[in-house]
Amino acid sequence: MEKIKIGLAGIGKIARDQHIPALAANRAFALAATASRNARVDGVEPHASVADLVAARPDVAAISLCTPPDGRFSQAMAAIGAGRHLMLEKPPAATVSEAEALVAAAQDAGVTLFATWHSREAAEVDAARAWLANKRIDAIRIRWMEDIRQWHPGQDWILDPGGFGVFDPGINALSIATAILPDPLVVIRATLAIPENRACPIAATIAFRSGNAPVDAQFDFLQTGEQTWDIEVDTDAGTLRLRQGGARLELPGTEPLSGPNREYSRLYRRFAELIGNGRSDVDLRPLRLVADAFLVGQRKTVAPFDF
Repeated sequence: MEKIKIGLAGIGKIARDQHIPALAANRAFALAATASRNARVDGVEPHASVADLVAARPDVAAISLCTPPDGRFSQAMAAIGAGRHLMLEKPPAATVSEAEALVAAAQDAGVTLFATWHSREAAEVDAARAWLANKRIDAIRIRWMEDIRQWHPGQDWILDPGGFGVFDPGINALSIATAILPDPLVVIRATLAIPENRACPIAATIAFRSGNAPVDAQFDFLQTGEQTWDIEVDTDAGTLRLRQGGARLELPGTEPLSGPNREYSRLYRRFAELIGNGRSDVDLRPLRLVADAFLVGQRKTVAPFDF
C-alpha cells in the first residue's frame, strides 16, 4: 500500500522528540515536507509556512500541526481550505471557539480532523478506565508538577497570552481524567499564580466535581528533581494510582502494571485509521475545562519568572 504523504508544521522540540521518530517508524505515512520559519529536517523538503507547503505540494494529503496554539488557527485553516487532512498537537487551538470553527470547516471540506491528546495514549490509561468503570468514586487527586526549564527551555511563548502556561502540561492530566472517569468533570473554583512579568500562570490549584466526588488538582511548572504526573482515585474497592503520566498503574492487591512509551506511535496509527474511514476525532472537553478555570480563577501575582 502506498504511504500517505504528510507535512509536518512547526519543527520545535516536540516535533523532534516525538513526531519525527514516530513518523519514521510508521507504515502508513511518509514525511514529505515541513513548514517552519527557521528550522529544517535533514532530507525533507522545507517550506516557510503551511500555506506555502500546500500550494507547492498537492501530493501531500495530510498535515500534522505542532506549532504553539496561539496563531495556529490560520495555519490549520490553510490546511483544511486546501483539502488536507489535519492532525493537531495538543491543545488543539488557543480558544474553544477557534477549535469549534476548525471542526465546522473540516466537516464542510470533507477532510479528517484529529485533535490529539497524547497522554491518553500512555500505556496504562485504558486499563485504568476499564477498572474504574464499575466502581463508586469517592475522591480524586491530580498532581501534575514539572520543571518548565527542563521541558520548555527558553520557550517564552508558553507564558505569553494564548500560551496556556502551566495548563500546557496540566491539560494532559485533564485529558486523562476526562478519559478514565465515568462522570464529567465540572470546574468549581481555581487559583492561578501568575508571575508579575508574565501573562499565564506558572502554577494553579483547581477544584472540580466528578459526579458526587470532589477533585483536587494541583499544577506546578517549578518542580525540580523528580517530576510528578500522578492521578489518584479513591473508590469503594480501594485507591487507583495512575503514575508517570499514565505509564504505571497501581491497583489494590495487585502488582503494578507498566508499559513502554508509545504515545505518538499510537496517535499516528489512529490518524491513519481515521483518514481511511473518512472520520474525525475531536474531543474538546480538556480545552473547555482549561477555559473554565481561566474564567472562574482567582488571579494571584507571584514573583517574576525568567528562563
